Amino acid sequence: MSVELISTKTQSSRYGAYEALKRGMDISFSFVALLLLFPLFVTISAIIFATDRGPIIYRQKRVGRGGRLFTFYKFRSMVTNADELKAKLAHQNEASGPIFKMKNDPRITPIGRILRKTSLDELPQLWSVLRGDMSLVGPRPHLQAEIDAYEGYPLERLSVIPGLICYREICGRSSLTFERWLELDLEYIQTRSLKTDLTILLKSVPAVLLGKGAY
Repeated sequence: MSVELISTKTQSSRYGAYEALKRGMDISFSFVALLLLFPLFVTISAIIFATDRGPIIYRQKRVGRGGRLFTFYKFRSMVTNADELKAKLAHQNEASGPIFKMKNDPRITPIGRILRKTSLDELPQLWSVLRGDMSLVGPRPHLQAEIDAYEGYPLERLSVIPGLICYREICGRSSLTFERWLELDLEYIQTRSLKTDLTILLKSVPAVLLGKGAY
C-alpha cells in the first residue's frame, strides 16, 4: 500500500487555535532545550566517536504529516552496518506487526544500550521539533516500509505532525504490540488538546527515568 498525501484542511480548521499554541510551545521548548543541552550533545557525540568510530548521528527517512517524508535524527546507538545485519536477524524479531525489535539486539553498541535505556538517543529530534517536522507530543513516525507492510494501516495517524513523545512512551514502550501502539495513537488524535499534551509530557519524565520497556 502506498500512502497518499492526506488533506489536513479539516484538521487545521477544527484545531487551528490548539495547533498554533502547540507550535509555539514546540518552538519555545525545543529552542531552549537545544541551548541548555548543548554540552550534553557534545559529550554524547565525543563518547560515541571515541568508543565506536563512525557517524555520530543516524539519519533515516520517516513518514510525517500528510504522508510526507522527512529526515529523522537519532544519536547512533548501533554498529555502522546495522541496516545490513537486520535481514540476517529477521527470524529473531520479538515485535508484532511490521516493526523489528530485539531485547538483546547484537547490533547495539555498549554506549548505545545506555543511550536507548535513557532515551538520550532521541535528543537530536529536538532539531526536528524546532524545524516543524515533528512536535513534542504526537504519534511516533514510522518508516514507509512499515506502513506499506501493514494491511489496513490507519491513515488518520498521518493527519497530525508526528511527535517525540506519545502515549506509547508512558504506557509500556517496546513492550506494547504494534496494534496497541496504533490504538493509543488514534486515541491521542481524537482527544488531543494542550491539557493532553502537557499530561503526556509530565508523565514521560518518570517513564524515561525508570526506563521501563525501553530497548
